[in-house]
Amino acid sequence: MRQFYETWCPNVFRQPVAGELKEYDNEPIIIRQPAAGELQLTPSRLDFSRDVFDIELAHDFLSISFTHHMEILNKTNTLEQRLFYIQKSAEFKWNKYELRDQLKKDLYDHQSLMPNNFLKSLPKHSQALKAIEMFKDEYLLDYINVEELNVRDKSDADEKVVEQEIVHNVKNFIMMFGHDFTFVGNQYHLEKFGENEFIDLLFYNRELACLVAVELKKGKFKPSYLGQLQSYLQILDTDIRKPNENPSIGIILCREANKAYVEFVIRKYDNPMGVATYKTAADMPEELRKALPDEEQLKELLSADEK
Repeated sequence: MRQFYETWCPNVFRQPVAGELKEYDNEPIIIRQPAAGELQLTPSRLDFSRDVFDIELAHDFLSISFTHHMEILNKTNTLEQRLFYIQKSAEFKWNKYELRDQLKKDLYDHQSLMPNNFLKSLPKHSQALKAIEMFKDEYLLDYINVEELNVRDKSDADEKVVEQEIVHNVKNFIMMFGHDFTFVGNQYHLEKFGENEFIDLLFYNRELACLVAVELKKGKFKPSYLGQLQSYLQILDTDIRKPNENPSIGIILCREANKAYVEFVIRKYDNPMGVATYKTAADMPEELRKALPDEEQLKELLSADEK
């Protein structure tokens, strides 16, 4: 309680000066303008440049539990980070375990940073901003462990192996990927003028009201990937998209990408696309992996506990 008070005291809990008191549900909410240096803003992130506690944000602050607040306080360093996780917890109604998972995946530092051409290629500005906010620049597929897949060298784990693991863990992938996604299928078949194409993973997003095609690549980003993805999107929009849906979006998921180079190359494409990277359990630091017990040791520990 003391940590909670001392953290928020400079921002919320003080006597209001004239004109600062607003009412929300008949309860006073005290607000003030942020002091210089309190907020580090980037153009693509949520704009907290308004009063630190306006009515909307005050509602989010009061709607999450004390446990949520303490999880956030213990695992964030700045005011902007805290406000971000408070708002997301309230918006998506995360329980404490979902919040911990998002904190572990460092959602704040990866949201809205994916190289993309959404502002140029999507017809509605509001739609483009939603898409920018939704996708991250890096995804942690920590449920994929190539060592358990009988792959001798983790570099041999190609996109087909990763794809199958995502399909087997599609619920985890959707929770990691974002809000309001529905899985349509993998190796989704497209045919045009006698040519057959197969999309690695196809989703539908209710909030964006569009199909989202995901292509998996095991290595470093190559510009040719965008050309391949654009052909998929053109067929989707011509043959699969319904009249009430927005243009389809394409995402390249690869192991490495030079963001500056991607942003330079992607500008010439007319279909909405973005490029993100992913990590698996095999990318965990070697010293940490060595420190963890193996599967048999874990079974023995659990068995001893039960006894």
